[in-house]
Amino acid sequence: MQQEMEKVAEVADPVDRAKAAIDLMARYQSHVNELSRIRREAIEEAQATGMTQAEIAKRLGVSRGRVGQLASAGPPPERAFFGTDLVTVSLGGKYEAGKAPDEFPSEVITREDLGNFEHLRKLLGGMKLDAQYEVIPPSGMVNLNRENHVVICGPRLSPLIAQILEGDDNLGFAKDSAWHLLDKTAGKEYRSPQDEDGAAGDVGYLGRLPRLDGKGTFLYVAGIHSIGANGVIHFLENNLAELYREVRTRRFSTLISCRYDPKTLEVLESRRVTPLYRHEG
Repeated sequence: MQQEMEKVAEVADPVDRAKAAIDLMARYQSHVNELSRIRREAIEEAQATGMTQAEIAKRLGVSRGRVGQLASAGPPPERAFFGTDLVTVSLGGKYEAGKAPDEFPSEVITREDLGNFEHLRKLLGGMKLDAQYEVIPPSGMVNLNRENHVVICGPRLSPLIAQILEGDDNLGFAKDSAWHLLDKTAGKEYRSPQDEDGAAGDVGYLGRLPRLDGKGTFLYVAGIHSIGANGVIHFLENNLAELYREVRTRRFSTLISCRYDPKTLEVLESRRVTPLYRHEG
């Protein structure tokens, strides 16, 4: 760190020096936020084992009151579910109706997916994480080999995603007369109420899946219909802390059903309908 600071101080142009200082401060602030999260989680874990704040204070060499402050300072532990820095949300793109694939611009994303990004951005902002989105081209090709990555794109829009989903031995998408989701372990089908009786509901998939390079994972969200992904995001907004305690940052998958207002498309209710299938033992 000292060498980086000295390097910034040696930048000749004052504006460039100021910019370099701003960039370095932002980088280290990200590390500070993550260390604060780790500290908070560690204190919570110690308390969960039965240690009192007085015992923790003695071990840390601080006052009991300071332990209470540290236990509530910094981002919540579940922040790690999404990452440690700027989160990129990849949204599935489609060709704009009435335009040929070679016309520009031709890639659009649904209203529901834009809503998903805004909900995620607000959720992440509350945990001191910034977010940006990108559009997956209609070819379905997306770079999965990166950190802090969320993908919201159905397998019908991305053959690449479809192949990765085949590696889930417990859950997956299937198609006959309509797209639906399968619990392979329980031998049960989950079909969208939209396709069954026109009711305002849907089912979505939520999981942490392996990157192609084998060096990490990415979060994956998709519904049978676009609104199903909204149901998954709604579930995360209301159950993230509990979900994180269950799976941390390990690989898993589960299915979420939702009910929504057909006029506003606002999700009214979401719930988990399958077990949390863990992929790592």
